Order: sequence, then structure tokens, then C-alpha cells
Amino acid sequence: MAVGNKEEVVVEEIVKARTDKRKYRRIVLPNSLEILLISDHDTDKCAASMDVNVGAFSDPDGLEGLAHFLEHMLFYASEKYPSEDSYSKYISEHGGRRNAYTASENTNYYFDINSDGFEEALDRFAQFFINPLMSADATMREIKAVDSENQNNLLSDERRLKWLQKHLSSAEHPYHKFSTGNWETLDVRPKARGLDTREELIKFYKQYYSANVMHLVIYGKENLDKLQATVEDKFKDIRNIDRDCLRFGGEPCTSEHLQILVKTVPIKEGHKLRVVWPITPEIHHYKEGPCRYLSHLIHHEAKGSLYAVLKTLGWATGLSAGESDSTLEFSFFKVDIDLTDAGHDHMQDIVGLLFKYISLLQQCGVCKWIFDELSAVCETKFHYQDKIQPINYVVSISPNMQKYPPKDWLVRSSLPSNFSPDIIQMVLNKLSSDNVRIFWESKKFEGHTNMSEPWYGTAYSVERITGSMIQEWILSSPNENLHLPARNVFIPTDFSLKNDLEKAKCPVLLRKSPYSTLWYKPDTMFFTPKAYVKIAFTCPHASASPETEVLTNIFTRLWMDYLNEYAYYASVAGLSYGINHTVSGFQVTLVGYNHKLRILLETVVEKIASFKVKSDRFAVIKEMVTKRYQNLKFEQPNQQARKYCSLILRDHTFPWTENLEALPHLQVEDLAKFVPLMLSRAFVECYTAGNLERNEAESMIEHIEEVFFKGSKPMCQPLFPSQHLMNRVVKLERGKSYFYPVEGLNPSDENSALLHYIQVHRDDFMLNVKLQLFVRMAKQAAFHQLRSVEQLGYITFLQPRNDSGVCGVQFIIQSKVKDPAHIDLRVEEFLKGFETKLYEMPNDEFKSNVNALIDMKLEKHRNLREEAGFYWGEISVGTLKFDRKESEIAALRQLTQQEMMDFFIEHIKVGAPQKRSLSVRVYGNSHSSEYMTDKSSPLQPCSVKIDDILSFRSSQSLYGSFKGNDVKL
Repeated sequence: MAVGNKEEVVVEEIVKARTDKRKYRRIVLPNSLEILLISDHDTDKCAASMDVNVGAFSDPDGLEGLAHFLEHMLFYASEKYPSEDSYSKYISEHGGRRNAYTASENTNYYFDINSDGFEEALDRFAQFFINPLMSADATMREIKAVDSENQNNLLSDERRLKWLQKHLSSAEHPYHKFSTGNWETLDVRPKARGLDTREELIKFYKQYYSANVMHLVIYGKENLDKLQATVEDKFKDIRNIDRDCLRFGGEPCTSEHLQILVKTVPIKEGHKLRVVWPITPEIHHYKEGPCRYLSHLIHHEAKGSLYAVLKTLGWATGLSAGESDSTLEFSFFKVDIDLTDAGHDHMQDIVGLLFKYISLLQQCGVCKWIFDELSAVCETKFHYQDKIQPINYVVSISPNMQKYPPKDWLVRSSLPSNFSPDIIQMVLNKLSSDNVRIFWESKKFEGHTNMSEPWYGTAYSVERITGSMIQEWILSSPNENLHLPARNVFIPTDFSLKNDLEKAKCPVLLRKSPYSTLWYKPDTMFFTPKAYVKIAFTCPHASASPETEVLTNIFTRLWMDYLNEYAYYASVAGLSYGINHTVSGFQVTLVGYNHKLRILLETVVEKIASFKVKSDRFAVIKEMVTKRYQNLKFEQPNQQARKYCSLILRDHTFPWTENLEALPHLQVEDLAKFVPLMLSRAFVECYTAGNLERNEAESMIEHIEEVFFKGSKPMCQPLFPSQHLMNRVVKLERGKSYFYPVEGLNPSDENSALLHYIQVHRDDFMLNVKLQLFVRMAKQAAFHQLRSVEQLGYITFLQPRNDSGVCGVQFIIQSKVKDPAHIDLRVEEFLKGFETKLYEMPNDEFKSNVNALIDMKLEKHRNLREEAGFYWGEISVGTLKFDRKESEIAALRQLTQQEMMDFFIEHIKVGAPQKRSLSVRVYGNSHSSEYMTDKSSPLQPCSVKIDDILSFRSSQSLYGSFKGNDVKL
């Protein structure tokens, strides 16, 4: 553990991955601020993360959420940079992002930025911790923002269950506290006690924020010496009051809170079982990895596993296991099981089977071969880890600097290497019936509970359970063949790199036939033993109607279901796979170590070739799909608005209500008849990349063609030319403002949402960069005005939108305080104000924004998955502009400020004759009267109300599609 005086710590060399070319250095400033410097000459982005060893556990009684509120307030201004929001504005103008989070025992602040703005950004960042202003003017606005954030969380089942667990713990322990805060805890209650929240905030900051309990990670392009000089200069003035590191001893759960069965009512459809035990935190034994070992086995999905048995019985659709809510003093081991309706009726049997599996682990003892295999997988994963975005990397390191010795700051608990049966057994012994907590979630408990959790209003009841009761459940549970997993044949052993890969800068079309196209992009950048394969099947019958769309969805889930017991071993070994339903059919994705990828590919293909519908699994998957459609009405209003917008714009899409209506009538026989029909006509588009040679890629597509299109009884015939599906988008009429008012689907949700969309053009390099530059210049200003100043809603976005190559921009705002029609007017007022700002913008500020966007486009892909995502996007849409970044940079270099103003006046300006806009207004129950007004109000000139989406869509012109079958070799 990293304990004691920081200067007395003997620092061994920081352990890093064999493939990691970055340089690292630990330094400690005279004020005791401990820092990790990371130098990466190849990086396009720089980043920083400051972790402060104080969090929600330190909230004063009666001021719940104060630590979280402080996190919000530090963003506003400092004595050195007093202009409100100047930090966020600077970060945004230089191509960056910033955010923060408050956890139980720490608060983390972080940002990234283009390299040319890094030094000044660090100076602004440091002032949070030197002289923040925390102005009185901002205090009330940000309390409202915290309250709005809490309002958005109230209907999240995951949060409701989490807070119920906290509520059912000792009121004397800080784990019990409500950490988010709201209007009640930060304004109403403090005022009732004569407290000034801002004064308490400043007092809290002065008491807890000290350099000696802070840990900083800096990720830059400069060498370590230059980074060190910069950091020493910027952060040396953070005060050090030698604050002790806070420790919150004792267990949060006393005997009163153990051996309980809690029945709780969720918001969404479905049933969940959460079984929890207090355990010794793994951080104290991270080299031995007891929780990693146990979660590997309990979470396993192969034959003989707990999940495989529950799945066979038709009782579960998902299972996860592992450590949660971990601190230095206490922790929990948690098993989450998603239940079917039948599983809900067999809850006691499921708990019995879980304890049977735990008993099996006790009887078998701790197995060295399993630990060694797990250790080997972890070691391979660590040493061949993909590079991730610097902002994510620094945030992954800084919170752990307090917990681990410096040499393990990068490794953390990812490399279990000390085999210790006693330590694993110690944690295994904790998973007993004596200290278990069972949380059982189902809407079937509605009206049968007698208590309510105070912060989220979750209805629940508590029953006592005993060891003898659980023993009865164990004895009465089915006598299934639970056993340990087999040895993993997918663990790679060949990590060699292909020496004769082509030096192709962009994907190459290797072959094209009536059956398929094959794109190939060898690895010329990452030099890792990994590959990426995407296989997309276009099947016109798959999207002919709501029924066929639902059947295709069920088919892909069943396919994954049949593969799971065998292919799960591949995912454990770092070779992941996915099969999912698409608009035009379905697609398969394989990504990971290339050594045994071909074996997995052949297994995936074989499973579809021999596909047979199993009635018991069909029933389970149908039930799961039904609940997913039913739960769409419980999505947040901003998510509903996005779905309505897509339904309005995208041709040949079906409302989810029609899918849901089709589901009850579909039976096993329907799917059995449908699959051969769906596959009767198909076209395959394949993208291969990474550590693969040309002949390996060609061999894959040849195998696919042989299985599906050739042989003695081919399943598929090639598509007719007319069957190649086109993704087409509605072309809104110029000079018209369309709006679609609709009531929110969840009557319990008080929040409303607006999606204000401006459609601009079909993919064009110069128009693309103008639109992107507008978003770049307006994004932070919109957030500050609409969210921070006007307090319209915590969720406030301005972002680009791309529908199959048709580009536009959208404002998304979710609010409880104002209705969507009002917010729409505020968006237009913002655009009027921004027009003035654009006219008055100094040329150097315009150039700075252009250069920041160029810098963003110059960013290199960090890993194979990122690169593949970009190229597959071009292929799947049909634009095939693999040189997009270079071409758009060239367009940006030619762009003048006058051209940008002309673009705004033509496409974005309020009331512009050529403008095309669409407002989707989702009304929550707190704005029901405003909904009726909006629906019946007389139309303004050039305003068009959409009453029926499908009628509207069918009456509109469509943009042409980029997608076709005209690719030339």
C-alpha cells in the first residue's frame, strides 16, 4: 500500500506494458503534491487528471451533496481567471473536453486539449486548487444544476437499487449517505437551520482540499524534463495543510442489515436478482486477485457454469459477478442475475443453485491451473493493451495513486501473479448464507411493499432469511450438473507480427463478386497481434415489415445464444465477437488476437449454416425482446426525442410500437420458416484489418461464400440489382420549420425534452467543415447560456448529426423547469445572439477555431478498433471517402471568415429563407397543459406541424443514397 510520508517511499521503476513506448516519471512537489508525468511524442491530445482524496463520505450531516456541489462550482472561475466559464471556453476553443466526478472517497477533475493549448490550460486548471472564486452569483444557479442532475437520475433502476442498498445500511456509516444532493439538501434544509450554503462550501474546501492529498497525472507531448518544469511552475502554489488521509472504518452493514431479502419495485419491465456479501477489499491482496478469481468462475458462461444451467432451465438471460462499492476499508461481492418470468417464479431455486456453485468451489478447492490460466490471460491483456484516449488514460490512473505503490500505478490489480489459496479461500468463505443480502426486483411486487426509500422513492419491503432457509433452497433446487470450466483452447500463444503486410494507407477492395465484396486494410500503424473482421449481410426480407424486423432480431439473439457455451472461452481469451441486427439484415464482428480468430469465424459461420430453432430458447429470447420494446417507454425524454427524429428522417423504418404489436403473434414456426426465406437472397460485405495477410482475408470470404452461396445445396442466392437496399433520408423543405409535439411515454416522468434539428446538406467536404466549425464555435457558448445561465436543464447538447451521409446539427435539452416550446424559443434566441458574436468575432479568434478543428482532424487513430470504426463507417454508408480527413483539412485551410458567415446566414440563421429545421418536442407530465397549448396553437408563418410521422415521411422528397452496388475493382 502507498502509505506513510511520500518522500520516504522507495520508488521502484514503474511497471509498464512491453508494447508501451511512452515514458513515465513520478515527482513530488515541495507542497507534497504527488504527480505522474507521461511523455508521448506521438500523441495528438494532451490531458490531465487531478484526484482529490475527499468525496461524498465527507459531506457534513444535513448538507448531503456538498462535495458534489463543490465539484460543480470549481469549474466557474478563479481569481486569476475571473471571467465566468473561461476555463471551459478555453478548453473547447482548443479542441478539448473537460469534466469531473464525485465518488465516495475522492473527487476527480480532468480535461484534454490540443497540444498547443496545453500549457495555458494547465495554468487555468491549477487555479481550481489555488484560488477558486465560487461566486455568490453562480451558487444558486449551480444548486439548480445539481438538482436537475438528480431529477434525471430518479427514474434509473440501477441508481434506485444502488441507493436502496445504501439506505439499508448503518445510518452511522457514511456509506448510508445520499451523495448526489438536490434542492432540498443544498438549499431548503440549510436555510431552515440558518446555514449559508456558499459559506459552508468555502469552509469545506478550506478544510479538505490540500496538496498532500492530491494526485495529478499529466499526459503531454513534450519530454519529461519540459513537462516537469511546466508542472512545477503551475502547481507549486497549491496550499498544503498536511491534512490526514481520511479513513472511514467499520462495516456499513451490521447484523441488522445481513440475512435479509429485500423485495423492490423497479420502473422498467423485467426481474432482477442481486445477491451481495460484505468482503475484505481486494485492494489489500491485489497481487493474489481473490475477487478476480472468484468472479471469473461465478461469472463464467460455458458448459457447467451457473449461468449455463440457469439458461438451460429458462430462468436467466444474463449474469455478472464481481467486487463493487470497494474502498480501502470495506467492499462487497455482488452477483447480478437478469431473470425471465419463469426465473422470477423460481427465485429460491436460483439462490439455491448459486450457493450450490459456491459449495462446488469450496469442495474443489482453489485450483492452481485455473489461477495460472487466468494470470496468463491477464498478462497478455496488459502487455498487448490497446492505446486509449489520453483523457481516459489519465482518469484511469489518478484515482489509484492513493491506493497502490508507484511501481504499480499502471498495473494496479490487472496482473494477479501470487497464487495464494488461503487468501482466495478467505474471500470465498465470506460468500456464505450468514452475511448475505438479497435484493429481488420485480413489478410483480407493486402494491405488496410497505416502505419507501427517501431519496428515490423506491417502494420496498424487507424479510429476514436464515441459513437454514437457504439450506432448504439448496436442497430443493434442481440437481443440475454444475462443474468447473474446461481448459481454454482459445488462449493465444502466437503473437508474431506478419512481416510481409502491404503498406496500404487506406482499405483496398480485394475482390468483388455477385455474392460479396471484400475490403482489406493491413496494419501499418499499431503493430499488435490483433485483427478486426466485420461481415455484414444485406437481406431484403429481413426488413420487409415490422414482423420480419422482429424475427431478424430474435434470430441474431438466438444465434449468439447457441454460440455462447463454446465461444465464451474466446471472449475470456481476448477474442470478442458480436452478432447484431441491422437496418438491412445482420452483421458479425470479430476483434482480438488474430492467432485463433479463424477458428472462431468458422464456428460462427457453422452455427448459422446449421441453425435450428429451439422452442425453449425461442420463448426466452422472445420474452426478453418483448421487454426491451416495452421498456422503450421508460427511456429518458431526450432519448425518446432522438428516436422520433430518426423515425421522421429515415425512410423505411418502423415505429417500435408496431414491432411490439407484432411480437405476441410470432411463434417458433414463424421463425423456422422465416430464416430460410431471409437467407434466400443475400449480399455479404466484409471488412478485414490488422495483423492479417491478403491471402488470409481472401480465404475468409471464400469460406463464407462456400458455406452460404455454393456447395451442393446453397442457402443463399445473390441479390437482384433492385434488391440492394438504399439508406435514404427525408429532405426537409427549404424555408420551413417543422415541429412534432408529443407526450412523453412515461407518465411518471416530469422531465420534458427538445430536439431542435437543422438539416444542412448531403456529404460535401467544404459544407462539412463549415458545419463542424459552427458546432465547434457555438458548442460551449450554447452550453453556458442555455444550461449554466438560463438553467434550462442539466442535459444540454449541441452536436453534429449525420444520417446516412445527410449532415446537420441538433440542440438537445432535457428540462423539468421549462416546456419544449419555450426551450425552442430560447434556442432561437441563442442563435440570434450567436449571429452577433460571429459578426464581431476577431479574425485571430476565427483562425484559432479553424486551427483547433484542423488539429482535431490530424489526430491519429489510437488503436485498431478506432481505425476500423472510421473505415467501416465510410463503407457501410457508401461514401467511401477514405481520405476524408485530409480533404476536409484542405477545405478548412481555404475557408474564409466571410464564407463562414455566409454559411450561417444561409443555413443556420433564424428565419433564413433557405433554412430547414425540425423540432421534436417531448412533453413530460409537468408540462401537460403546455402540450395541449402547443398542439392546438395557430401555426406561425412557414411553420408546419407534423401530426402523423408516417404520413409526413411518405409525402416528402428523399435525398439520394450513397449506398449502391457500383464499387469498382
